Amino acid sequence: MKSNDLNSRRSFMSALVLGTAATTLAAFTNPLQAALPTLPDIDLASQGDADKWFEKVKGTHRITYDGSTHHDGFPIIWTWAFYVTNNETFTVDSDMTAVCVLRHTGIPFAFKSSLWEKYNLGKVFEINDKSTSQPSKRNLYYEPQPGDFPLPGIDGIKRMQERGAMFCVCNLAIKVYSSVVAAQMGLEANTVYQDWIDAIHPDIQLVPSGVWALGRAQEKGCGYIFAGG
Repeated sequence: MKSNDLNSRRSFMSALVLGTAATTLAAFTNPLQAALPTLPDIDLASQGDADKWFEKVKGTHRITYDGSTHHDGFPIIWTWAFYVTNNETFTVDSDMTAVCVLRHTGIPFAFKSSLWEKYNLGKVFEINDKSTSQPSKRNLYYEPQPGDFPLPGIDGIKRMQERGAMFCVCNLAIKVYSSVVAAQMGLEANTVYQDWIDAIHPDIQLVPSGVWALGRAQEKGCGYIFAGG
């Protein structure tokens, strides 16, 4: 029975990979004409206690943002807006929590710029650097430079973490996208997956899936807001 369950899950994941490749990685050679990518056969989501991480949610005001697309950085912008407008209505940072869930095409914002450059993530996820109008070679929104956000004064992920906001990233999406990139580059899926996991910024929690995390956040009293495009 356990073997059948595992095979069923792998079949589902393979279909998910094919769908993802067909619809979101247009920058590569048409993946429908290539062999189906092989998913990593290792899983690193269990290395951190994601459930325990959600115990950090605190305060009177709690929200979770569904960052399912990169949407020009708006998952981070709305996280900042939640804090700044609550401050304006006399709520201090310690009395609120925003949980920003980076999943699907929102996952590259969890990674260090070195990974963006190594795997050309700006091209993969169709994210341009506004200063060059070319696919970005860096994470624009972890420690943003002037002009990265549409308005000055918006805090990036690192500063928002210092203020108490929580960011997590979807392991399922990392497995899917890294396997597609590995196939297109002729690399070993486990190696690329490990690279991507190792490049997650400090204090961004790896979670089994984005939808899992959205459920956990709501169980902790967070309201839900869609932050995609």
